[in-house]
Amino acid sequence: MAQAPAPAVRFVDVSRHYGDVRAIDNLSLEIADGEFFSLLGPSGSGKTTCLRLIAGFEQPDVGHIAIHGKPVQGVPPYQRDVNTVFQDYALFPHMSVGENVEYGLMIRRVPVVERRRRAGEMLDLVKLGGLDHRKPAQLSGGQRQRVALARALVNRPRVLLLDEPLGALDLKLREQMQVELKALQRQVGITFVYVTHDQGEALAMSDRLAVFNQGRIEQLGPPGEIYDRPATRFVASFVGVSNVCDAALAQMLTGRAQAFTIRPEKIRLAEPLSMAPDSWRSIGGVVESVVYLGAATRFQVLLEEGGRLSALRQNTDDAAKTPVAGDRVRVSWQPKHEHPLQESA
Repeated sequence: MAQAPAPAVRFVDVSRHYGDVRAIDNLSLEIADGEFFSLLGPSGSGKTTCLRLIAGFEQPDVGHIAIHGKPVQGVPPYQRDVNTVFQDYALFPHMSVGENVEYGLMIRRVPVVERRRRAGEMLDLVKLGGLDHRKPAQLSGGQRQRVALARALVNRPRVLLLDEPLGALDLKLREQMQVELKALQRQVGITFVYVTHDQGEALAMSDRLAVFNQGRIEQLGPPGEIYDRPATRFVASFVGVSNVCDAALAQMLTGRAQAFTIRPEKIRLAEPLSMAPDSWRSIGGVVESVVYLGAATRFQVLLEEGGRLSALRQNTDDAAKTPVAGDRVRVSWQPKHEHPLQESA
């Protein structure tokens, strides 16, 4: 029987502390070869420290890290089969685009003809062919980001680390680059490990993602699982917008004192005297606030027996009359959309 390939990255009981701060706390994690894997979490959650440990910029206090089955304790960054793309791109302003992309090959003493050929291939790959003589200052933010990607990929790393690389771009360009990054990863076929605090980015691009909180992973899985079935209150609140119902509110709504979460788009609004299907839960309330979001509208409803629920309605041509603040409504949902919650890890 063929042996399963080693993970691209493996952490075994890894901790990294700075005094009393536990940046990474007893972390075990495997990232598969060829996977687009995101480390998602708020500032200070440990995701960037995790990336720096893979890169070799930091060393663990305890535990073991392996890259494609090879232990990397004490191995300096330049001897690891990884490369990093930073948020500020770190391009050399005095060098041309081509020279920036060639730089790593020059340091490795690759012959001039070979490195120019490889740099040209990478620039074509990131849709910058013909711009090799320009300086970084002559490029847009999105183009500079592509140069940074080409420079990182030209060395043919087996793992590419990306530290919030889209953070400096405006929203429209950021969304465009998400599509391009995912397509690029599929094309080159190497492992991408992507750090972000933007849950939209992580959901849009990842094969799997790990949600970090206080140096630990709260939940790990595919985007759909993380979004639809959050394991803890933290994940439910951090990944998207969700109604987090504590035990007291759950008791009132369901008859069981089990905390749960339900996404606003799973909740339906109707006229106060309308009837929901027998299998649905239904309760009356008053609209407290209405927030127009363009494609959808979010309603905050004060329930008649206490507590609040948020509902999201798509703004379609055939949508029912939009309630306004102060209107009485009935909120309904299917019990299958309630997901029980645990306390944070």
